[in-house]
Amino acid sequence: MVSLDMIRTPLFVPADRPDRFEKAAASGADAVILDLEDAVAHDNKDTARSALSTSFTELPVLVRINPVGTPWIENDLAALRGLACAGVILPKAEGPTSIAVVSEALGGDLPVMALIESANGLAQTRTIAADPSVCRLIFGSIDYCADLGCAHERDALLHARSELVLASRLAGIAAPIDGVTTQLDDLSKTRSDAAYARTLGMSGKLCIHPRQIAEVRQAFTPTDSEINWARRVLSSGDGAVLVDGAMVDAPVRIRAQRILAQAKPI
Repeated sequence: MVSLDMIRTPLFVPADRPDRFEKAAASGADAVILDLEDAVAHDNKDTARSALSTSFTELPVLVRINPVGTPWIENDLAALRGLACAGVILPKAEGPTSIAVVSEALGGDLPVMALIESANGLAQTRTIAADPSVCRLIFGSIDYCADLGCAHERDALLHARSELVLASRLAGIAAPIDGVTTQLDDLSKTRSDAAYARTLGMSGKLCIHPRQIAEVRQAFTPTDSEINWARRVLSSGDGAVLVDGAMVDAPVRIRAQRILAQAKPI
């Protein structure tokens, strides 16, 4: 099974559509997210909970529950007890209290991926990332923009994305997963957004349609040029030397090692 730290292309599926579960698993995604939150109408929450399953795939199955404080959270957590899912995605994560509610209800057994989707969440990002129950941060960029009233544009979201990357590094957890690209009629937009997220230090991107998966995977996979450069760097010995006309020393070799690690098949 793919490690939660290595997930790059998780695909959302409404949890009340079990007819789509196997299709999602066969889509090329490296994880399936069964969504109990935004993708499910209020009247269908019970139906979605009863449909939860992990038997349709050997991929990691994550469940996005409803936020703490909503009328559905207790039943969501009850439905997860005994379900052999790989982890739980907590939307509207805004501090240690909400993390504790989920972790304690599930006996501390399930890793939590915390969705940062608000100003309060961003302000608490470093505390959230440092929580021992949290294995990864995810940027809920659409909700974040709605909360702040800002445009869903790169300049407006640069600080938030960079803070998630920094908080993850300080906490020693895997780099964060970027939010969705909603435009589906131009897949170059998905690839461009994913490539941009990678330049900031993110290591995956939420997918809302199977067609986005290949674009995201390609964006987060080092190119042949990058791989060849990394190999030349690591074969150059130690100390400060020139490679391709540029100075190479220890920090550059660390970057080269990371590139080769990213290039390994998951």
